[in-house]
Amino acid sequence: MTEKKDLKEKILSLVKEYYINFHSTKKFIPRKTKINYAGRVYDEKELQNLVSSSLDFWLTSGPESAQFEQKVRQYFAAKWFLLVNSGSSANLVMMSTLCSPQVQNHLKPGDEVITPAVTFPTTLAPIIQNQLVPVFVDCDIGTYNISIDLVEKAIGPKTRALFIPHTLGNPAHLDKLVEISQKHNLFLIEDCCDALGATYDGKKVGTFGKMASLSFYPAHQMTMGEGGGVIINDSRMLKTARSIRDWGRDCYCEPGMNDTCGKRFSAQYGSLPHGYDHKYVYSNIGYNLKATDLQAAIGLAQMEKVPDFVAARRANFKYYYEHLQKFEDKLILPKWEDKAEPSWFGFPITVREGVDCAALVDFLEEVGIETRKVFAGNILKQPGYATIKHRVYGTLKNTDIIMNNTFFIGVYPGLTQEMREFVVKRFEEFFS
Repeated sequence: MTEKKDLKEKILSLVKEYYINFHSTKKFIPRKTKINYAGRVYDEKELQNLVSSSLDFWLTSGPESAQFEQKVRQYFAAKWFLLVNSGSSANLVMMSTLCSPQVQNHLKPGDEVITPAVTFPTTLAPIIQNQLVPVFVDCDIGTYNISIDLVEKAIGPKTRALFIPHTLGNPAHLDKLVEISQKHNLFLIEDCCDALGATYDGKKVGTFGKMASLSFYPAHQMTMGEGGGVIINDSRMLKTARSIRDWGRDCYCEPGMNDTCGKRFSAQYGSLPHGYDHKYVYSNIGYNLKATDLQAAIGLAQMEKVPDFVAARRANFKYYYEHLQKFEDKLILPKWEDKAEPSWFGFPITVREGVDCAALVDFLEEVGIETRKVFAGNILKQPGYATIKHRVYGTLKNTDIIMNNTFFIGVYPGLTQEMREFVVKRFEEFFS
């Protein structure tokens, strides 16, 4: 046993040496080094955790995953947290859970879900996949979140839920959203894939709705490569959400365990034969959406860094905000709610009338400053969503402006002072 431990420590020491020699930060060369809109930020701890987990060779979800779930649950002070293989899968699990007959007053085909028209496709896709009808509401320029004054007006006789993303890490107006959901008996779920670490009135986003999703894709506040999760704030949702993640099965044994319920071969389930093996009883239409222990091992190292990552994003955002204010006659800078403290995913910019958005984007991109659109823009203009069954409340005037005239630049923790200065200088050159 001592020999095994010593050998493992030697391997991990070499991993650290490898990181120092081959993964260290490269020197920034203006106009040659790309200034990414996002990226992985890590040190030897992530590599060591990954290699250590690989040596244990637990390839599926296992002890590292359980430890990670517990760590995230504690971070949010939530009822529970379920690790899944992506933020998109997290959204699917949430919406499918609300549609399960196991959930009281569950959603049914044809029920409506209010959501913003400026969105990421996989916030919308689970609504469609579950035969629900999205009701699109316009967004506000500056916050890029759903226009709060329109939400209650958009409610119709078939409206049953609000599915609200916190766009680019900027919290939506949660006071009003909670009030509306309670007043009209609507399910409120949050898409926090861009917003890990953001708070509203001192409380973490992701803790206001029945459930909330996170993504751990490399562009987000922390990463495990691929990965995501569901924050569960209503314990009545846990069994169903876990079932949908785990093939739809009724059994809730942990990996490697048997007969946790004590009646594996002695219960009656539906019209199955009495005593049918509980491990092969399926109470929901589900999927295999689990992540692996290899991913969770990386996530455990990343979770330790989340406070610093969020602080760095806020500092980078503040730098751009202060240095681009002199162009407010040409640019609409970001806005946020009074009670919100965003965990910025990016720095969004809308050009004012008379400024050519495409020309500005090209001017930045040609020297390696990456830009991105605010996701799908008007999702109804996207080829894959042009013919979906839906309802629109009011107009989508702002949504179209955002589609045509808005982009964002990165604020991720990998930016250096040299990079930030170069970005600002490039804006100065464009407007000179």
